[in-house]
Amino acid sequence: MINLNDAYEIARFIKEADKQTPVKIYVSGKLLNFKKNDKFKVFGSNGSYTLIGDYKTIMKELEPKQNHIDDIHIDYDRRNSAIPLYNYLHEDARIEPGAIIRDMVTIGKNAVIMMGAIVNIGAVIGEGSMVDMNAVIGARGIIGKNVHLGACSVIAGVLEPPSATPVVIEDDVMIGANCVILEGVKVGKGAVVAAGSVVTKDVEPNAVVAGSPAKVIKFKDEKTTSKTIIMNDLRELD
Repeated sequence: MINLNDAYEIARFIKEADKQTPVKIYVSGKLLNFKKNDKFKVFGSNGSYTLIGDYKTIMKELEPKQNHIDDIHIDYDRRNSAIPLYNYLHEDARIEPGAIIRDMVTIGKNAVIMMGAIVNIGAVIGEGSMVDMNAVIGARGIIGKNVHLGACSVIAGVLEPPSATPVVIEDDVMIGANCVILEGVKVGKGAVVAAGSVVTKDVEPNAVVAGSPAKVIKFKDEKTTSKTIIMNDLRELD
């Protein structure tokens, strides 16, 4: 297991990883015959097969059979990828179609990851937090509990350029749409970041910040709290 706190170690892991182009190939032909093997998965029989595995490996097997192929279709979504997608089937979280989540992430119970969101290697998403549509959590970004990361907002990664300190969003933070939180920034517990803000330095707990660069405009009061309540009904799975 690699040290996800070290950007250079992650980069070295990516460099040394066996690059893969996962594919699902549908192929048919009367004289075709594929048997179970340890190189790729084989489903089907009698000249109609689905082959699942690495593109280069399967195509090497198909090349000498080209004259026997009547029809072929290839599904793919990446090329020479160093990091597989995260298998989140075991997670007690709501993950919607189109979210891209790379391996080696942590997802808390009742978290919500919406359509088009991107979560990179080493990221942490706390319990009950929502990553809204098309938001991005860069490599090693840390999101606490009950956070709302607004649509199209970006938590900057710390892989390239490498940085010793990842972005840290503490618990109960509300981040509006189209915000950017730059490398090394910590947003304190209960803070509010107004839509469209660019946060370049640490934010105090319960502060309300806005602008580019973001500045403190006030601290949370009863009115602000009432406008930034998260909805548990969006997070409960049962």
